[in-house]
Amino acid sequence: MADFTVDETVDITDVVCPVTFVKAKVALDELKEGQILSIRLNDGEPVQNVPRSVKEEGHQILKLKNNEDGTYDLIVQKGRDE
Repeated sequence: MADFTVDETVDITDVVCPVTFVKAKVALDELKEGQILSIRLNDGEPVQNVPRSVKEEGHQILKLKNNEDGTYDLIVQKGRDE
C-alpha cells in the first residue's frame, strides 16, 4: 500500500469546515487523473467530512495517517476528470 509517490501537498489545518473541503477540492482540481495529493487536516469535523466528500467526488483514499498531534495526513489519488 505504501507504493505511491505524493505529487502535491496541501495543508488545510488553518481553515474550518466547509472551507476545508473547498481547499482540498481546489488542490485536487489542479492535478491530473491518477496523481496523488497529501492533505494535512485537523482532527474532528475535517477528518470526518473531508475523506467522505473526497470519496463522493470519485477520488480514491489511499491512506489516512494519524500524526498523533491532532492532525492527520489524508493521501488521495485523483479520480477520472469529468
